[in-house]
Amino acid sequence: MTIAPQRSIVEQGAARIEVLTRGLTSGNQPPVILIPSLGRGAEDFADLATRLAHAGFRAITPQPRGFGASRGPMENITLHDLAKDMAAIINANGGGPAVIGGHAFGNFVARTTAADFPRLVKGVVLIAATHLWPLPDNIRKSIHDSHITAQPEQQLRALQHAFFAPGHDASVWLGGWNETVMHAERAATDATPKAEWWAAGSAPVLDIIPADDIMTPPHERNRYVDEMGAQRVTTVLIADAGHALLPEQPEATASALIHYLKASG
Repeated sequence: MTIAPQRSIVEQGAARIEVLTRGLTSGNQPPVILIPSLGRGAEDFADLATRLAHAGFRAITPQPRGFGASRGPMENITLHDLAKDMAAIINANGGGPAVIGGHAFGNFVARTTAADFPRLVKGVVLIAATHLWPLPDNIRKSIHDSHITAQPEQQLRALQHAFFAPGHDASVWLGGWNETVMHAERAATDATPKAEWWAAGSAPVLDIIPADDIMTPPHERNRYVDEMGAQRVTTVLIADAGHALLPEQPEATASALIHYLKASG
């Protein structure tokens, strides 16, 4: 059964971020912050956060600006601005260091946080990170079309193409999108030089790779190991899952993350 979160507000400059917390509020384990995918909210992590809480961890799932009670500038921002939101959350929860992870786009913010605030970050978790970069135009179009809720048939085709493994029900993601947030987050990414965030500073990295993710074809799976070094990057391959991953393989995803957290202390 999903654990209901405790809700709080963290203020950072002009931003007010709604924070959903499950699990222990104290203890020796670092808090685990999870940032959702492009144009999606913290609800995507309800299952994973509950599993983390049952395993003895404190799972913190912030609502992006524009979702829930989160508010803040949405124009003329960069990934560094969103990383400041995460740093404020870590400081409001004991000052870290925290493990920070992100699903798809969310890992861009996680990596930027690790680069900008290294003392606050113990490790970075890439959940269905994009290894193929830049993305081909047809994949970028499907990502864009996935948010167009006014055209459900086109939206479903786009979801199936970009996010879900063959044979999986992409309709579970027909809801939960915010197109305004999607455009703001994409613009923030475009406004941030890749060199400033891509390598996630020097933090250890867990790379959770869905085996059927079109944004990580097999020949690209070792990209982060090759770029950052095997001493920093641990990879886990999740079978029968696409870029969505969380609704496709919730138990396997949680198992990989919990094992890593326990092994890394």
